Amino acid sequence: MPYEANSTDEELRRGCLKGDRRAQQALYQRYYGRLLGIPMRYTQNREEANALLNQAFFQIFKGLDDYKATGSFAGWMSTITFRVTMDHLRMEQRYRERYSLDTVEARPVYNQAESRLQAEDIFRHIQQLPDYLQAVFCLYVIDGYKHEEIASMIGITVSASKWRLARARELLQAALSPYYNNDKEQSA
Repeated sequence: MPYEANSTDEELRRGCLKGDRRAQQALYQRYYGRLLGIPMRYTQNREEANALLNQAFFQIFKGLDDYKATGSFAGWMSTITFRVTMDHLRMEQRYRERYSLDTVEARPVYNQAESRLQAEDIFRHIQQLPDYLQAVFCLYVIDGYKHEEIASMIGITVSASKWRLARARELLQAALSPYYNNDKEQSA
């Protein structure tokens, strides 16, 4: 059976279960862009994100028998991709506790810079954060997890999660300050 753009997810899933490489390729191509965004939020570069996505697709193809049609197929694949990414973060030595933290003071990030920046610019600045800060920032700000959940996911303490978020905000604020300062200068 030829697999086309109008093939349903279920047709692709059944083809993959039969070991049909064309079905696997069609499924991969259909969801590559959507799923790549998950590891991209937590890694420093596209190569690492691609590697994680390929690991996720391996798990997806291996687990197609386990998919229960109670939820969306895309959601099921997103969950697997997210879990593969989080497992990677947990395994990385650089995500282990590096700092002794007593207190954490959060500082506000001024949002006036948003009007001068495109989403891609902000994302680029987030990707330039050190890995251990970037992961906590994305989990907290973008994905909406609480510090307790983040700490459990990547194997750090709650205070370390709070410190990393505050530090990421400081670095982003410093990186975005030229945009913010230009707003101040133009309004003066």
